Amino acid sequence: MNYTKTAILLAALTGLFLAIGYALGGEGGMMIAFVVAAATNLFAYWNADKMVLSMYGAREAGPAEAPELHRIVAGLAANAGVPMPKVYLIDDPQPNAFATGRNPENAAVAATRGLLEMLDAREVAAVMAHELAHVKNRDTLTMTVTATIAGAIGMLAQFAFFFSGSNNRERGGLGPIGTLALMILAPLAASLVQMAISRSREYEADRVGGEISGDPLALASALEKIAHGVARMPSETAERNPATAHMFIMNPLTGEGADNLFSTHPNPANRIAALVEQARMMGGARAGARTSVPRAGTRPRGPWG
Repeated sequence: MNYTKTAILLAALTGLFLAIGYALGGEGGMMIAFVVAAATNLFAYWNADKMVLSMYGAREAGPAEAPELHRIVAGLAANAGVPMPKVYLIDDPQPNAFATGRNPENAAVAATRGLLEMLDAREVAAVMAHELAHVKNRDTLTMTVTATIAGAIGMLAQFAFFFSGSNNRERGGLGPIGTLALMILAPLAASLVQMAISRSREYEADRVGGEISGDPLALASALEKIAHGVARMPSETAERNPATAHMFIMNPLTGEGADNLFSTHPNPANRIAALVEQARMMGGARAGARTSVPRAGTRPRGPWG
């Protein structure tokens, strides 16, 4: 269902770009904005993993430093049918995690100190399964395409007065007020669709992560703990870099919780309810659980575990 929703939202975003681009800048302005946005986001697609890991001070942790976490991730990667990603640790008290990398062959998963200290090993495994679901689903590519189109719409809005004046007058077009309205509303509409796609990918990663670990209730328990932890422990780095918020399993920014138009993440309560239903459909919390999932109550061995 979420794959279909993502496809529909991407189609809507593309249609919005074409309609606004033609209205504001004609074919020429539309193509210029798209090329510039594509070039910018293509650079980000190839380099975003290094940039965001560096931004959060993440350091790669080998099997000797975090043996249990490596074992968990390796087992889950085998379950998911993806290559073993690199494992990174972030010295941040806020419990959170994210995945990055342009494809499954160049992926990395990162966990904060707060996550490893707060969750037991079973919950950590469920969170890593969620992140591997993003890798498996190639959500980095999806969000790059989304960012490209949304960025092109934003550029069209900025270039509106340069591109639209003569073309619109020749066609009896929008006029100054209409152009100004589109300059304001077009980027807003694009951002809303972009956020909706991000929320859709989170629901899908929860579902696929539950299948990878075989333990949806562990992810539900982890999300509840993470939500409380995020509310109590702001991340200074995330607050300085709000554009990275969509990457995390839980929005790291303070004051973000509601499942509304302006949220990059679904409401935790809605995600938990969906996971509880998934567990029921699977026949219980541990139905189908893989051997890579630790027992409840155990803790990862290694730094902060």
